[in-house]
Amino acid sequence: MTVRNWIAAFALGALTVAPAASAQTATAAKVDDSTIKTRVEARLKSADSLKKDHIVVAVENGVVTLTGTVHSEAQSLRAKQLAKVTGVTSVENKLDVDSKTTRTMDKAEDKTKSAAEKTKDATVKGAEKTKEVTVKGAEKTKDATVKAGEKTKDAASAVGQKTKEVAGTTGEVITDAWITTKIKADFINEDTLKGSDINVDTDNHVVTLKGTVASAAGKARAEQIAKTTKGVTKVVDTLTIGPKK
Repeated sequence: MTVRNWIAAFALGALTVAPAASAQTATAAKVDDSTIKTRVEARLKSADSLKKDHIVVAVENGVVTLTGTVHSEAQSLRAKQLAKVTGVTSVENKLDVDSKTTRTMDKAEDKTKSAAEKTKDATVKGAEKTKEVTVKGAEKTKDATVKAGEKTKDAASAVGQKTKEVAGTTGEVITDAWITTKIKADFINEDTLKGSDINVDTDNHVVTLKGTVASAAGKARAEQIAKTTKGVTKVVDTLTIGPKK
């Protein structure tokens, strides 16, 4: 075989092998229609700008067909672009552009905003009325509490004075009853304890404070008064801060 014949035979063999290799590559790269449809639908659903649009995907022999409605031309072009996944040979964009969709969405948003504003107005008005009723009720309660407190103060002062006199005449023998009365009388004179509801219990000169006070300052003051009362050996403070029960 001459050199010329050998070269010709080699070239013929290369031409024969090349198409076969190309065919194998094309076969390996081919993607079935169902896989293409799944990929396209996934890309369309993940696009924020297309979530409110209705798009139907159909695939046949690698050709993707898009049908449905979008609200702008830009969204139509975007959908076509996203449909070009691996294995797609072409995209038929048959989407309808309906500007009414946008108007409908705007109207729905306007209605939602209007409803929210009405709800807000109603809530504010209701809160204002509740506040007025609460204030009036609190004022009445305050007046009643002040009057009752004044009466209790007078009574406690009288009892405390008598108890003090008795204790003085008996050589300062301080009883649990005297301690309890003395502490209650001192509580009435304290501005920080206005509106408080405190129960004082004395057992063997150990004072226990129960009930509620209006503030932390009131709680601290109540405990201080009890501790500095003559005859008290210990104070157990279980007071809580809150409205009067």
